[in-house]
Amino acid sequence: MVTLYPGYCEKFGWMLDESAVEAMKSKNDEKVKELDAKIKDAEDNLGDSEVRDAMLAKAEFYVEVGDRTSALAAFEACEKKTVAIGQRMEMVFTVMRVHLFHGDWVNLKAQIAKMKDLLEQPGGADWERKNKLKVYEGVLLMASRDFAGATKLFLESLSTFTSHELMTYPEFIFYTCVCSVVALKRTELKEKVIDSPEVLSVVDQLPGVSVLVNSLQDCKYRDFMHAFPVVADQVKASTWLHQHHRYFLRETRVMAYGQFLQSYKSVTTASMASAFSVSEAFLDEELSNFIVAGRLNAKIDKVNGVIITNRPDAKNALYQSYIKEGDHLLNRIQKLSRVIDL
Repeated sequence: MVTLYPGYCEKFGWMLDESAVEAMKSKNDEKVKELDAKIKDAEDNLGDSEVRDAMLAKAEFYVEVGDRTSALAAFEACEKKTVAIGQRMEMVFTVMRVHLFHGDWVNLKAQIAKMKDLLEQPGGADWERKNKLKVYEGVLLMASRDFAGATKLFLESLSTFTSHELMTYPEFIFYTCVCSVVALKRTELKEKVIDSPEVLSVVDQLPGVSVLVNSLQDCKYRDFMHAFPVVADQVKASTWLHQHHRYFLRETRVMAYGQFLQSYKSVTTASMASAFSVSEAFLDEELSNFIVAGRLNAKIDKVNGVIITNRPDAKNALYQSYIKEGDHLLNRIQKLSRVIDL
């Protein structure tokens, strides 16, 4: 890990141990020389298959020691010696894990596209690898804040999950539940997640997750608010979700508040605060921010302590959007006609 060690020392304020760096470099150089000797011997005395195996061993060694640049170059060289499409796909999966470790989402996306192309080639129709790819792509979408896309792929992989090199099955269920809470409607959440045998088999191992999803379904908002920070802490600690921690907090609260207000034409602030086990002042500030941002269709009567819901008229909103877009189009046509006249 000599390539990663200096960066971590700088990041966490550790004292760099020069002697440890030199020792790691020396040990790595010895191992590389040994692997190069095996490659040379395979080239001189053995066949292409043995050469390829020796080159793969060198590439995997670079992955083990965290030398990303050398690992990618070694895998590229090894791929040129690889004929079997199954072996090429396994190398692509390894390269994807390297990019996942370093959070390189652009190159991960390119490798996913490459894997999809391999799966379409003759001999590449492998259902196990297709299902495994769904998990990798789901992680990419989740890390890119496309929770709806990630949810779709994760739900399709519930009964076929085999990506244990990426995460454990309970971790996979955690990510599935977290994405589903944000992306799915209440009815879909019950049908696809809460009642899923695969989810039920491990969800009790995940602190707060079962209570969170079930309390949303059962409208038990006090239980929801108690489980919410427990799950939120796990999201913050996640390698792939920590950068979306605030987004998860916001979207989940909007969903819960919106679901509660859907049942009322008006409700007192005190009643809603009691249902969510929060203070009236906290709830007033929360709802004010979401209403101003256009996330909740309601208004607050501060004098009377009442929250009044405004159910949106979908047809009228669509009509208004058409008028606005039509005016914009007419303005552009008029500008274009003036240019043509000139």
